[in-house]
Parts: sequence; C-alpha cells; structure tokens
Amino acid sequence: MKIAIDALGGDNAPREVAAGATAAARRLPDDRIFLVGTESLVAPLLGSDATDAPSNVSVRDSGGAVGMDEEPAHALRSRPDASVAVAARMVKEGEADAFFSAGNTGATVAAALLGVGRLKSCRRPAIATVLPFPKPVLLLDAGATVACRPQDLFNFAILGGVFAERFFKLKDKARVGLINVGEEPGKGTDLAKGSHDLIADVSNLNFVGNVEGRDIGGGVADVLVTDGFTGNIVLKTAEGVSREILGMVREAMTGSLPAKLAAGVLRPRLVSVREQVDPENYGGSFLLGVDGSVVIGHGNSEARGVENAILGISRAGESLSRDLENALSDAQSTAKGNGA
Repeated sequence: MKIAIDALGGDNAPREVAAGATAAARRLPDDRIFLVGTESLVAPLLGSDATDAPSNVSVRDSGGAVGMDEEPAHALRSRPDASVAVAARMVKEGEADAFFSAGNTGATVAAALLGVGRLKSCRRPAIATVLPFPKPVLLLDAGATVACRPQDLFNFAILGGVFAERFFKLKDKARVGLINVGEEPGKGTDLAKGSHDLIADVSNLNFVGNVEGRDIGGGVADVLVTDGFTGNIVLKTAEGVSREILGMVREAMTGSLPAKLAAGVLRPRLVSVREQVDPENYGGSFLLGVDGSVVIGHGNSEARGVENAILGISRAGESLSRDLENALSDAQSTAKGNGA
C-alpha cells in the first residue's frame, strides 16, 4: 500500500510521528510511506545519512498543520496546502491508498470528506474505534456524525460488520449490536427504534439486537452501533474509567510494604492488563464511509501509536473502501426489496 502520513498533526509531531512511521516502514517493506509536512522540519528527522531511514519512506512537502483549536472548514479553505489537506488529496488523486493524522479530528474528517469524498452509498461517515476492553469491541460512530437518521445507523452496522471481520480476523460473521437503554426492540428513542427495524431486516448480518450500557464491555457483540453524540460519550467514558481503575490498582499496590511485595508478584499480569486497555495498541480510529482508508490518531499519539496505526492500515488492505461500498449497496438493495 501507499500510505500518506500527516507528519505535522498531533501534540508530539513531527518527531514522534516520523519515528512511528519509520518503525512501521521497517516492518512493512512492501508498502510505501509518505511523510507529509514542511520538508525543512520533517526531513532532518529521517537522519543525515540516507541509510538511517528505510528506503520506502519519503517526504512530501506541504504547508503547516491545522491547529487543534482552529475551526476545521475555515482552516482548510484558507490553507489548502495544509499537511492534512495535502495527505487527503494524495488519496483522491491516487498517489496514496490511505492517510493518517493525529491532528485536529474535525480537520481530518473535513479533509477526508472534501479531499477524498464519500462512498456513493453512504450519506454520512462514522469513526470506528476499538474500545479499551480485554475483549476488543468496535464502536461506531465515535463522533463523526452527531445527528443521525435510522438509515445512517443502518449503514454503520454494515460498515462495522465488514470492517470488524477483516480487522479482527474473525472466522464467523461479526456480531452487531445497537446501543440502547433496553434489550427489547421497542425501547429507546425514535432513532433507536427505527434503526433497529432497518438493521434487523438485513438477512446476511449477524444482528444480536439492542445492547445496554452495562453489557458494552461484556463481549456480547463485536460491533456496537450508535449515533456520534452517544458514541463519543461512550468512548470517553470507557477510556476514563479504564484509566481511573488502573490508577486505583497502582495506588493499592504501592501503599504499604506487603502491597509492594504483592505488586512484585503480580507485576507481569498487571502489565498485561494495562497493555490490553492501552489505546496505543491500535493507534487510531478508521473513518468509514469515505472512498479510501482514513485513520484518525489520538492527539497525544507517540511513536508506538503511530506505528500501530500504520500497521492497522496495511492489515485492512487497499480494497477496504471498495468492499465496504459493495456491502452497503447489497444491503441497501435487500432492504428496499423488503419494503424498508
């Protein structure tokens, strides 16, 4: 694959982004990685000697970054040479198959919509992110489309199911659930009830029905679907709770000599638990519904997170958007045939 990286996006750019990209390039010798950013800032990070960086990494010169506090649409209109905009255009023009940015999320979504474009069968995109639980769960939408229609959640269910099967390498059809306040089909808002009816009508989707908040981390579904407003709250709550619980465990294990001795015995297992819920393991969230692979990284991404995000892009493959478009088209045709 050819992958464009917004080298200037994120709190730790460009140094950590360049380090993560070069680490990924060494593990993906058949892929080509472009670091998009002001050449005078990015090129020195690859080393003074040509042998310092892998041969499949190069720099694509651009303007500066879109700041975290800037209004995305205005910034992109006024600075079309911004690093995230150039990375998006590379996908649109076929120079790259995917792009990654850990910068301003709104700017990344806007650049993807304006520069890459939506899939023909998708009205609105969704951010698909892995929740920090021991059993991986894909959540969408995590914030791209705040105000949704039932048709949008229907599309998210199809997109999430296909993506989860590929990304998690599932042997069976992905189990898709709809986040709601009750398990019964008639529960919830008009959006939830309307979405349930549409999703349940898809014959080749493994729909497990409504999933309540208490069961989100219980492994009852591989994919959880909701609107972007609810999804973003679920994501931030899950990340916050995981962080607080790990902090409580750390404090309990260092409060006294016996606790410290116990911590020494349990340390390998505790490190394993911490790794399981660390968002850096996945590195970013895929923006599904656009005509190319787009991954949004955490604003504070370090080299390991950037590396894992690039590895995830390569694992998803260059045919991802085409396969998603075909799945959406088939599901929508079936639903229309059934009178939906």
